[in-house]
Amino acid sequence: MSPTARRIKELFLGKSLSLGDQSIFHHLSLIAFFAWVGLGSDGLSSSCYGPAEAYLALGHHTFLALFVGLASVATIFVISASYSQIIELFPSGGGGYVVASKLLSPKVGMISGCALLVDYALTITLSVASGADALFSFLPPGLAGLKLATAMLGVLGLILLNLRGVKESVTALVPIFVIFVVTHAFAILWGVGAHLGDLPAIAARTANDARAAHSQLGMIGLILILLRAYSMGAGTYTGLEAVSNGLAILREPRVRTGRRTMTCMAVSLSVTVMGLILAYILYGVAETRGKTLNAVLFEAIAAHWGAPGHAFVLVTLISEAAILFVAAQTGFLDGPRVLANMALDRWFPTRFAMLSDRLVTQKGILLMGGASLVLMLISGGSVDLLIVLYSINVFVTFTLSQLGMVRHWLGARGREPGWRKGLALNGLGLVLCAFILVTVTAVKFFEGGWATLAVTGAVAALALYIRRHYDQTWVMLKHLDELLPALEADPTFLAAPSEAVLPADPAPDPAGKTAVLLVNGYNGLGMHTLLGMHKLFSGEFRNLVFVQVGLVDAGVFKGKEEMEALATHIRADLDRYVDFARGRGVYAEGVSAIGVDVVEEVAGLTPDILRRFPRAVFFGGQLVFPNETFITRLLHNHIVFAVQRRLYREGVPFVIMPIRL
Repeated sequence: MSPTARRIKELFLGKSLSLGDQSIFHHLSLIAFFAWVGLGSDGLSSSCYGPAEAYLALGHHTFLALFVGLASVATIFVISASYSQIIELFPSGGGGYVVASKLLSPKVGMISGCALLVDYALTITLSVASGADALFSFLPPGLAGLKLATAMLGVLGLILLNLRGVKESVTALVPIFVIFVVTHAFAILWGVGAHLGDLPAIAARTANDARAAHSQLGMIGLILILLRAYSMGAGTYTGLEAVSNGLAILREPRVRTGRRTMTCMAVSLSVTVMGLILAYILYGVAETRGKTLNAVLFEAIAAHWGAPGHAFVLVTLISEAAILFVAAQTGFLDGPRVLANMALDRWFPTRFAMLSDRLVTQKGILLMGGASLVLMLISGGSVDLLIVLYSINVFVTFTLSQLGMVRHWLGARGREPGWRKGLALNGLGLVLCAFILVTVTAVKFFEGGWATLAVTGAVAALALYIRRHYDQTWVMLKHLDELLPALEADPTFLAAPSEAVLPADPAPDPAGKTAVLLVNGYNGLGMHTLLGMHKLFSGEFRNLVFVQVGLVDAGVFKGKEEMEALATHIRADLDRYVDFARGRGVYAEGVSAIGVDVVEEVAGLTPDILRRFPRAVFFGGQLVFPNETFITRLLHNHIVFAVQRRLYREGVPFVIMPIRL
């Protein structure tokens, strides 16, 4: 990268972070408050549309919303409590994908993960589109044509913010979150408090409304209208799974931090949802064209405040627009993390598990942002359409997670304390989530919900295809390992034809030719590279230097223990290569590095190697597939070519050894 390009990159994304910094994990992790902002904003922002959807679904029987609100609060606490149990059982994170994979089956986990990915892409799109709607609801109508462009700019801005890093993206959004919480808490307290004396009358009118609905619709009709309103407000619960997916970014001890975050999310969302529904009833708000139901409510609350009232409504609505933009952050935090976990399990290209020099899953962020931009264009930023597509998939994950936990507790009967409580809680969660999933799917299916299920099915089919390819490649790679026993049993391998007696303790020869071999573990691929080098240059190289770079991906970057384990594993692999070569009379040594970019790390090691061995030639093995296609190029990194190009520019000879599978 040129100096100018590097300066531009640092201007927008910041300087590279060092893995050698001992405080890096502490610096990047989130305490409960910041986790509440980054992961809880999705759930809290759903109060901008979830309670309104449930309230409006009741038609003229608005007083029944009190029952729907109580049911919604109960559901929030049941789902939150069940996910707290998931946090304890899976403290390394992964949420619904890991739960379903470990407790049900890998393929069921894959379906759960694909549902989450589509849901998070929709979360970003819907949140930003809703924010744009709220923003333009109090701007002159003549500017409405700029709404889609504004929404797309919002997505691009969030992509850039997240590429800078997790903590940076969250802390920048804290003021917006705080303003939203303060304004809405004040509006709810004032709106409800000013009508405390009316609460007995409200209770009486609710009972009368229930009797009237019963007489008009019958008991079954009454139950159906309540259940429909309850399920139409299902968007309220989205985001409650975010903490279990994002545990890896929380401050140690992660389980305690995760549970605190879940408590903050559950309490704040419950109070907001119930407070808004109660305020809707108290002020008798009705749907108004061109305005959100919350906007109608806030104007009614501040109707007699004069100029301060207008200012309060304006600030509150701006905070709603802004919090919806912030809510998209959940999709950017958890979507790439779910994608990385699935990539580590080979359901998606492994490059999605790699980290940038800002220690974020850059490719995952770009993919989620790109998918959101496509959805924004296809939908035209229509919130009504996006809401139809939304909230189905998250209940697929909710249901599978609860089913997995129920299976866990059934298997733990009599062995784990508290299994009865856990089984009851997750069993109730399973019933609620399964009911909402079936109801929402039935209600939304012919309105466009089928498209969400079709896209999720297509993503799952792609994941199956990718996993099949990786499994076939793994089988072929294992065939390469069959070379290891033969070479290990040959004591004359690496010796020149004229060397009858091999030195017992080979010494380095700085003036001699040196072969520098890039390896990735002690395996058949590395040995085939060594064998190919020996066949072409038998006996010419007096020194061997084995270079291995430990790639820190999303699976490793979880804590100091994982980093130390990676370093120990690399050292052990290199020692086996060194012992193999020295046992055959050739001087060898191992050189290693830990980083997120193999090319940069190899380039950083090269000057010292060339200083000690000026006549060094670099070698790297590259797999050659029976049928080279676009898919094989996409699913495999071909990083050896990138290393060759980098060293070529520096005048260092690099030979690529083709290894056919």
